[in-house]
Amino acid sequence: MISSVDHLIIAVKDLDQAINDYEKVLGIELCWKGKHTELGTKNALFNFENTYLELLSPCDEGPGTEFINSLLAEKGDHLAGIVLGTKNIEHAKESLKKSGHEVEVTLGEAVNEADGQIRRWKNIFLPANLSRELFIFIIEHTKGSLPKQKNQEPSKVKKLDHVVINTQDADNFISIYRDVYKIRLALDKTIEHWKRRMLFFRTNATTIEVIEEKDKKKSADELWGLAWEVDSIEETHKRLVSNNVEVTPIKEGLKKGTLVATIKSHTCNVPTLLIEHTEEE
Repeated sequence: MISSVDHLIIAVKDLDQAINDYEKVLGIELCWKGKHTELGTKNALFNFENTYLELLSPCDEGPGTEFINSLLAEKGDHLAGIVLGTKNIEHAKESLKKSGHEVEVTLGEAVNEADGQIRRWKNIFLPANLSRELFIFIIEHTKGSLPKQKNQEPSKVKKLDHVVINTQDADNFISIYRDVYKIRLALDKTIEHWKRRMLFFRTNATTIEVIEEKDKKKSADELWGLAWEVDSIEETHKRLVSNNVEVTPIKEGLKKGTLVATIKSHTCNVPTLLIEHTEEE
């Protein structure tokens, strides 16, 4: 049913400042900036090999701005949403119905302020028992597309490696993401020295990494952080430092054949890891 992690949403109060920060972090320019007229929100998009990143901000009066303002009032700028892609939203609706979940399909549209290009899509906004209290919805794009990155340099972010979600109930998470959404569960392992259980769900060359830590938070789940893959973490590190972005020294990752560094500024409060795979998986 679900074919991809379509995109990630970061809620931001100041869109222009967030754009400036993420152009420095990612090493690429935004590919889209526009408005959701029916929602009263504005956004900026960065496109990658396997997904895209949306910076979403309040704009005019509307349900979207009310919702984003409520998120910002609670947490400030933060990683706010994950959007799951499907190739056929009507089939997704029927699949959810067979699982006992009645949902509706809604329409969305946005216009690029640079050239007037229109993109359209269909959404399913998920009930709380499926979203596990996260801002998650399903999308099928029906018109328009985002331009691909050009002149990919080794220092630029090229794709999303993984998104991290914290949970208190790994078993229920599996019952939704594997059994309802039909996303492949690639790993289910307890890390003894952490005393935590780790799940990897894989789709469209990215991973949803789920960490179970019981009795830590009141809410069921929490979107936590992002890991971005680069071709050369050394070149990326140099680029970030030259742009006054705070980043930790490069070190070997927990996974064999990886090098990592953590970005400590310009991320809109999103825990952010850089990763280079030095060995083929």
